Amino acid sequence: MRIALLTEGGYPYPGGDAAAWCDRLVRGLGGHGFEVYALGRDERQRDGAWSALPENVLRVRTAPLWGPPHGADRRHGRYGRRERRRFGEHFAALVRAVCAAPDGGPEADGAEADRFAGGLHGLAALAREHGGLAPALLSEPALRLLEDACRARGAPHAVRTARVTDLLTVAEQLERVLRPLATDWYGEDGLAAADVCHVVGAGPAALPGLLANRLHGTPLLITEYGVRLREHYLASAARAVAPGAVEAPVRALLAAFHRRLAHEAYRRAELVTSGNAHARRWQLRCGADRSRLRTVHPGMDAPELAGIEEDTGRDRPDPLLVWVGRVEPARDLVGLLHAFARLRRTVPGARLLIAERPGGAGAAGGRRPQDAAYLGHCRALAAQLFPDEAADSHSAGENPVCFARLGDPEAPGLAEVYAAADIAVLSSVVEGFPVSLAEAMLAGRATVSTDVGAVREAVGGTGLVVPPRNPSALASACAALLGDPARRARLGAAARARAVELFTAEQNLTAFRGLYLELLSRSPRAAEPVARPRPFALPPEAHLPGRRNAAAPLPVRAPARPPGTGRGPGADGRGARTPSWARAAAAAAGEGAR
Repeated sequence: MRIALLTEGGYPYPGGDAAAWCDRLVRGLGGHGFEVYALGRDERQRDGAWSALPENVLRVRTAPLWGPPHGADRRHGRYGRRERRRFGEHFAALVRAVCAAPDGGPEADGAEADRFAGGLHGLAALAREHGGLAPALLSEPALRLLEDACRARGAPHAVRTARVTDLLTVAEQLERVLRPLATDWYGEDGLAAADVCHVVGAGPAALPGLLANRLHGTPLLITEYGVRLREHYLASAARAVAPGAVEAPVRALLAAFHRRLAHEAYRRAELVTSGNAHARRWQLRCGADRSRLRTVHPGMDAPELAGIEEDTGRDRPDPLLVWVGRVEPARDLVGLLHAFARLRRTVPGARLLIAERPGGAGAAGGRRPQDAAYLGHCRALAAQLFPDEAADSHSAGENPVCFARLGDPEAPGLAEVYAAADIAVLSSVVEGFPVSLAEAMLAGRATVSTDVGAVREAVGGTGLVVPPRNPSALASACAALLGDPARRARLGAAARARAVELFTAEQNLTAFRGLYLELLSRSPRAAEPVARPRPFALPPEAHLPGRRNAAAPLPVRAPARPPGTGRGPGADGRGARTPSWARAAAAAAGEGAR
């Protein structure tokens, strides 16, 4: 089977979103051929900026969503009078749908969704015919159309207050998001030859899948382990409080566009998969059809964790709490440090290891600048909370809080970290699927976590769950498990059994192998005549002769009769008679060959 894998800022770029999961999927389904269509988010994600890929990756095609638009300063992509009129009609429909109020009722929302889809595919046709949209999208007429849509009756207040500078910013962002419409991916050597388009996220990466579905009938599968629209909302909220914040009209317009795009992607996809019920609820809220939703838990390929010895209920005077993840404000390490300070009053010998998971390449040793600043703040807070121990922080075993990165001598690897742990802690205030929590469960460790995202769904009844932003509750839960080693051991064993049942790579690969076959078997394209063999193109009974088999691939010759015994219109020169069902099958096969 030929799978087109569409990503944005992820695979095959190292450290991108869902890159590890995509790599496991491609390597685990070695019998299928994958073609990767990747959208790069920033300059670090250039063409060829990835390591060796598995043999079943047939090719990689990339398009940047950063930098100046291609062909903006050339004749390439410029329109004549007729094309400008077409562009105005389609772009006006698109931005009017974007600026429409989102609570107009089911009928109004359906009409706006159709208007958005019509404008989007109209712009896509122009982009394919004339090589791009950049000159038109960044032109003065486009700004006027966008301004008219913002001032239209019924537009939200935040949109109506947009200034010219806001409109310029929105036009620039729309030009970047819509760049996939102008790529050369849609020919017979591209998405037209794919059996399934598998989109990772319902953002800009869904645009090529929508076009392939409309142009060639290619089945569309969307997988989201982090809901793309939810991530956009969170990022917009973070930018609103950051220095140099983006103006509210810009955030409102871009959020409305991504909401319409996600709704269109969910509406056209044959199947939409999520990693947990939390993501599923978001997809339903954003317009996904409940009948097309499937839950497929993300799999982890970590046999070294499953091989760790289970907790035997040891009672140590210096128990170790372990936190693993990326250091960023959403993980609330400040609250964890305050909870640990409270715990030390009850268990004076307790220790805390904060093991940072390496992120993507970037400044400050692979951390984003804001994350590096947050880590410095957490180190300063630890020194303030434990002043006596911090004064001798260079002596091993003196400081109860240890900051380390996975791969350092203090935290050489995940297996070593969890093997030394008594309790695994998660303190996040924002979370999708808690990967570190699932890792701890697979390692057989009892967990204490905050009730955010899909934490409760992942844990089940195998760990303690406390409210977020509550250091007192977090400290009390940790103290309860440390004071009852037998209970801690039971919870650790139950957590491992749950993780082995739900969160292994094998169950994830099995689920997607079945989804691919299901999509291909019920696709309308399966019944079309094709030059190359297509698996499951015909049901098994189509290869057996019979009256109802109008698409039999080969004509059937009847047994020869003795000369002179042939009767009826089907008799040949030798007197043999061809049955009517065989003549119909032969005629159908002949028309298919022509």
